[in-house]
Amino acid sequence: MAAVEKAVIMAGGFGTRLRPLTMEIPKPMVPLAGKPMMEHIVRLLVRHGMRRMLAVLYFHPDAITSYFGDGSRWDVTMEYVRAAADYGTAGSIKNAEAYLRSGRFLIISGDVLTDFDLSAAIAFHCEKNADATIVLTRTSNPLQYGIVIADSDGRIRRFLEKPSWGEVFSDTINTGIYILEPRVLELIPPAREFDFSKDLFPMMLERGDALYGYIANGYWRDIGNLSEYQQAHYDVLAGNVRIEIPGSSRGNVWIGDGSTIDPSVECRGTVIIGNGVQIARNAVLDSCVIGNDCQIGAGAVIARSVLWDGVRIGVASHIEGAVLASNVQLGERVAVEENVFVAEGCSIGDGAVLGPNIKLWPRKHVEPHSIVVRSMIHEEKWSRELFTDARITGASNVEMNPEFAARLGTAIGTALPIGATVVASRDPDPTSRMIKRALVAGLLSAGVSVEDLQMTPIPQTRLATRSRSVAAGFHVRRSFRNPTMTDIVIIGNDGRDLPTELAKKIERYFFGEDIRRVPYERVGQLRYPERQNETYVADYLRALDVERIAQRRFRILIDYSFGMAVSIFPSILGRLGTTALALNSYIDPFRASTTAADEENRREISGIMRSLGYEIGFKIDPGAERIALVDERGYWFSSMRLLTIITKLFLESNREHLPFAIAVPVEATSEVDIIAAEYGAEVLRTKNSHTAMMEATRDERIRFVGGTRGGFIFPEYSVATDGLYTIGKVLEMLARTGFSLAELDSELPKRHQSRLSVRCPWDKKGTVMRHAIEWSSAYDRQLIDGVKVFLPDGRSVLLVPSREHAAFSIVAEADSPDDAEHLAEEVAALVAQWGSTVQS
Repeated sequence: MAAVEKAVIMAGGFGTRLRPLTMEIPKPMVPLAGKPMMEHIVRLLVRHGMRRMLAVLYFHPDAITSYFGDGSRWDVTMEYVRAAADYGTAGSIKNAEAYLRSGRFLIISGDVLTDFDLSAAIAFHCEKNADATIVLTRTSNPLQYGIVIADSDGRIRRFLEKPSWGEVFSDTINTGIYILEPRVLELIPPAREFDFSKDLFPMMLERGDALYGYIANGYWRDIGNLSEYQQAHYDVLAGNVRIEIPGSSRGNVWIGDGSTIDPSVECRGTVIIGNGVQIARNAVLDSCVIGNDCQIGAGAVIARSVLWDGVRIGVASHIEGAVLASNVQLGERVAVEENVFVAEGCSIGDGAVLGPNIKLWPRKHVEPHSIVVRSMIHEEKWSRELFTDARITGASNVEMNPEFAARLGTAIGTALPIGATVVASRDPDPTSRMIKRALVAGLLSAGVSVEDLQMTPIPQTRLATRSRSVAAGFHVRRSFRNPTMTDIVIIGNDGRDLPTELAKKIERYFFGEDIRRVPYERVGQLRYPERQNETYVADYLRALDVERIAQRRFRILIDYSFGMAVSIFPSILGRLGTTALALNSYIDPFRASTTAADEENRREISGIMRSLGYEIGFKIDPGAERIALVDERGYWFSSMRLLTIITKLFLESNREHLPFAIAVPVEATSEVDIIAAEYGAEVLRTKNSHTAMMEATRDERIRFVGGTRGGFIFPEYSVATDGLYTIGKVLEMLARTGFSLAELDSELPKRHQSRLSVRCPWDKKGTVMRHAIEWSSAYDRQLIDGVKVFLPDGRSVLLVPSREHAAFSIVAEADSPDDAEHLAEEVAALVAQWGSTVQS
């Protein structure tokens, strides 16, 4: 007997990413190997002695209650509770508290596929006398799940919900299977959204409750999207998971009751055939699942495909790698290609072709001999996640095309109230203009108005979004990471990156296509605000000590990098009383920005600085967010050294306001800490991203956020990096302190960093991070973005998995270049060993 009073099945999911298959049924009722996913869970629970069950329902509840009834078909007692609202995972359990007070209970999702030994997990929970036990498993790609770190005894020490690669401190993930004592229910507030991983478990960890993790062996798959749904079937057919398959077995073929199969039918691989199926002569079935009451015509070929109940396949039709939902009818000689998903009740005429990577919504009709090739092969990129932080990046006019942008605009508009306003801007690139216009069209169609700033630097757009009564903003630009790519950056109404909650909402509408189209009289308005540059200049000058800067009469050089800053910054420099030499001072979106061209440009600027006697030179990136700096000697500072110098200038200039805190990324050198200690300022570390830097400004103690790539935030002016304001602030701080750049560089402490990249397969990254955690357990360390380890001899090393490449970055720091290089090589060798790969 299982030592639990009741098993709770979470069966309220929308199944948005399984659409169009889930347009008319809830996700737990989607068939898997001939039975609803939730039925496989019920049978698993029965195998482990659990016969009292409670299903928590929300979306399409009647489909579940009508199928499972009181549970007597499975010799179980099935009860139901329906939530009045989406209270989140833990909130839904609180809503069912009246059913769960009597004793220990197990929670499991109704839409996963697993064969875990639940009895062993329950025994572990009892042995540890735990308040809560999370069932864990190891996976090669932990990004979509909650990461859990437990000690050797199983006690949980840390976890993160859906981390970035830099937060993947282990390959051990939360499976969503929990064993709880009823007293835990007291910690969950009633009638409000509350999540296990985000809210309850962190609270229990902080309270010191007995929170344990049990690492289960066996199969587990979260069927979160169409690709996972197909893979789950392939795993069943390959025998990778232990489930009950209906019907009688004839070798690798499972046949249900009442099915008629012509003797000439050829079966290859594992084939599952439901009840009442009729298969005509010379048909070929290859590694597929056929639902109940299907009819397969003569000579038809069905390979690596899934057919739900009641599907009709005409003579000589060919289906390869597709999913056909219930009651789909195919005529004769129809071809259905890879990754096609056809929803319930669709009919496909004779001789039609469904090209790869398309979806048909319920009850669509395809005329005979039609060729449906709305190719989405490039858009498959978006099938898993849309946003990287608040940025969406795709190949220009391929993935990032007008159709995609219009759909995204409509999804953004649907996530906002009718009548809301969004600020829009772009860089000079023609693709950016095209994509921005498509986004605007989508927003207007959803009843959202747009204030179009047209060609405007993103720092100015962020300030406009923050200062106006708008719901959000966006900026379209040519990617500085890859000139063949286009970025869409979505901005929240406070000028920071889009909040995660709103991003998820947009993704849900985008993938589900459950979008809003307003009546013609409520279509949004398109407006072009006036005097935007004048407003920016006025705010800029108000934030600086203009008189002090002007008194100093700086002689400076400005390299505009052919970017948008040239349209606004010259007028500001005139007000600051500077003598400025401008280079590359016209807008050219196609100007090459190769490494070789940049190095040549820097050499030329160094020569100008020395020969003409300029005090300081600035190079502004085309987006006007970041700067590089060259001193009177013609010496270019690395981005790390620039951070050290500007930190010193800021602390000295604001000495009278101490104590306060500053923030820098975890990869910044300890030079910053040494300087801050001299002033008694606290240093807080952030992740290595602009988003994290912006989030740091929410802390009222922080007066300066310094980046490691030339971006700096001064919260009294903006919550994001602004290269133009940074230039003005540097001039102000130099005027206040009387320092020169060369003087600062010679006097400030110097530490040395060495960087290496180590190849690591994507599916080994979590394993490498787990080894890194184990290896570093005896040292002081920071687990912020990757693993930063502080060695006793004063050296440190940071290991960060790349978000975009199959590699790890190693950043070693020491007092000398040789020591830093040796440490980087030592750790790179360890990473290569842990990941069974080679150094690049």
